[in-house]
Amino acid sequence: MSEKLEREIRVIDEAAEAISSTLPRAEMAIVLGSGLGAFGERLENAQSLAYADIPYFPPPTIPGHSGRLIYGRINGRRIYAFSGRFHYYEGHDPRTVILPVRVLHKLGCDKLILTNAAGGVNPAFIPGDLMLIRDHINFTGYNPLRGENSAEWGPRFPDMTRIYTPELRQLAKEAAAELAITLQEGVYCGLSGPTFETPAEIRMLGLLGADAVGMSTVPEAIAAAQAGINILALSCITNLAAGISKQPLSHEEVMETGRLVEERFTNLIETIIQRI
Repeated sequence: MSEKLEREIRVIDEAAEAISSTLPRAEMAIVLGSGLGAFGERLENAQSLAYADIPYFPPPTIPGHSGRLIYGRINGRRIYAFSGRFHYYEGHDPRTVILPVRVLHKLGCDKLILTNAAGGVNPAFIPGDLMLIRDHINFTGYNPLRGENSAEWGPRFPDMTRIYTPELRQLAKEAAAELAITLQEGVYCGLSGPTFETPAEIRMLGLLGADAVGMSTVPEAIAAAQAGINILALSCITNLAAGISKQPLSHEEVMETGRLVEERFTNLIETIIQRI
């Protein structure tokens, strides 16, 4: 084992130890995307830990990401909510982007809900729609598993055929039907950012089968799939993508739409968790 791999394993172990020594263990986790952080306020008997107090967790630099790990319960289920994630475009190494996922695996968490704010590529989508991710296209330009692998993280060549767990997707559809929430379903395309895409890029991605586009989620899903974690992923369509939207794109629009849909979003997530 190389010194670099030993250090990576030590980083995960120390971060996991800091969390487990402060917060109770959880059975599932959720990563809250831009504008979707209000879900953490719905957790019962909540306790939180600042990322600054978790070794090797960098502070988020993006508005809407508070940088706290929140522990609490929903209907008796023990939940970790990551209020903020690490993005490649912030300058982080790919291994840092997936560090929370590997820490969760170390802590024995075997279910992960990933959420994000995304641009709608599918012309049938409108801002405020919620989309269940059934598959993704990795256009980030990197794979977070590149480099030396530890067997405890999972196989060297993990299968991505069922990356978004079909059984969890079915539960999400049932929960949406129960709440009378329209739930779109589609393919998410992850790019590196931080620029929004050009109209030509959006036309290309539409031809390739993408329904929504964003700057996160894909690396985390890859690492979780390698570890054997069951994954559910949801996008909030906060804006129409470049060339479809008639307005200039901005992060402020992303945040505002997130606030408008937070009630529907949190109700859906709570109902899904109750069904898992």
